[in-house]
Amino acid sequence: MTFRNPDNIHSPLASYSHQAEVGGDARWLVMSAQVGMDKDGHIPEDVFAQTNIAFDNIMANLKAANMDIKNLVKLVFYFVGEHDIEQRRSLIKDRLEGHLPCTTVIFVAGLASPALKIEIEAWACSYNGR
Repeated sequence: MTFRNPDNIHSPLASYSHQAEVGGDARWLVMSAQVGMDKDGHIPEDVFAQTNIAFDNIMANLKAANMDIKNLVKLVFYFVGEHDIEQRRSLIKDRLEGHLPCTTVIFVAGLASPALKIEIEAWACSYNGR
């Protein structure tokens, strides 16, 4: 995979890449959007606590497919309500551990349950054995 930020467009506004190119033989993992609900069904009220749980769920999905954070190609964040943008950017940057997949952030009126404040859709790819 090659992640790029072309010189002829603006620099990324946060921790992401503008594009990802996958070549060769690829194995794709497409995940249903992961929410801020832990294995026991608990959903904290705080959006950032939910975001951490959603990332934990993504990591569990990656592990089950013998992949890791470096295999993430695309993340789409669906947020409900207002929150601190800098805190959101910092949390995402920390959770991505220096990896910069393509990302999109969307604000929506609601999700599948009124308790949910975040969903993260994730795409991952393994190619040439990596």
